[in-house]
Amino acid sequence: MRDPATRRELKKAVVWFGVGGAVALLVLLIQPLLIIFAGLVFASMLEGGVRLLGKVLPIGRGWRLLIVVLLTVAFIVVTVYQTGAGIAIQFAQLQATLLIQAERLSVWASGQGIMPGMADLKDIMQQALGSVGRLTSWVGTALGALTTIFMILVIGLFVAIEPRIYEQGLQWMVPTDFRGEFALTFDRMSRQLRRLLAGRLLGMAIEGVMTWIALMIAGVPMAMVLGIITGMLAFIPNVGAIVSGSLMIAVGFSAGLHTGIAAIVVYVLIQTFDGYVVIPMVARRTVELPPALTLSMQILASTLFGVLGLMLADPMTAMIKVALERNSQRTAEEDEEAGADTGG
Repeated sequence: MRDPATRRELKKAVVWFGVGGAVALLVLLIQPLLIIFAGLVFASMLEGGVRLLGKVLPIGRGWRLLIVVLLTVAFIVVTVYQTGAGIAIQFAQLQATLLIQAERLSVWASGQGIMPGMADLKDIMQQALGSVGRLTSWVGTALGALTTIFMILVIGLFVAIEPRIYEQGLQWMVPTDFRGEFALTFDRMSRQLRRLLAGRLLGMAIEGVMTWIALMIAGVPMAMVLGIITGMLAFIPNVGAIVSGSLMIAVGFSAGLHTGIAAIVVYVLIQTFDGYVVIPMVARRTVELPPALTLSMQILASTLFGVLGLMLADPMTAMIKVALERNSQRTAEEDEEAGADTGG
């Protein structure tokens, strides 16, 4: 052990074992880490509401946060109280309708020779709509999902109450020489995350309300619950639009051919309006992510982390993008300083 070469190799071995242990620990704790990250995302939503309210109400931050929380709770309570029973019935009808439509599609596919049997297509439909099935059951009675949501809300609320304490705590975990750079990068990531979430919430509200009204005018059954699902799935770019559109069209054709065609028209019009009006309007004021990059991250996150990873893929991508941009900027600044010193 007194040999310097032995100590150097031992340090390398310890580093490699530490990296391996960190990866194994990350795999074991990925679900709690995702819950914590979701809590931070919710805290960013609250912080965005606090900052927006501060533009019209010159009062303390604590009072503004209290107003935002009370308004959020009041909106949820009033919505559930006014439409809770109807939504529960429509969710049950939606699940039954999707099963019937899947069976009809399997019979048609078997008759056309596309599938060798009814069971094959039915299994495919169950896998494709697995996330939707989990969504409907989650909204209904899943105790585990409710516990997860409660923990996310509590973490987000605590972080939103005193964000500086947690930010300083993270800085204490970083070496002293890098704390300034970490604080700058963290501030930029937080700002971009607030902008991204503000744009997502605006798009969710617009798309959900428009879908509800348009489907109700077109006579599509369960317009309210389809509008709610469309608004919720709008938080997930690309994938959410495909899933909500599939549900909308399936429910439309369950009521007849004309209603199904009307559902298709509504879906195309809303997605066109969202793609050419809402998304560009939001992207000008928020972080803009390339669609291929977002979809790739959604595939990776959903494969590795499940439904929660799919929902958080967009915020994670935005934060990683900001961190990489800051790293490139810092490297360019260091190269410029090195070039100036060499030239001098």
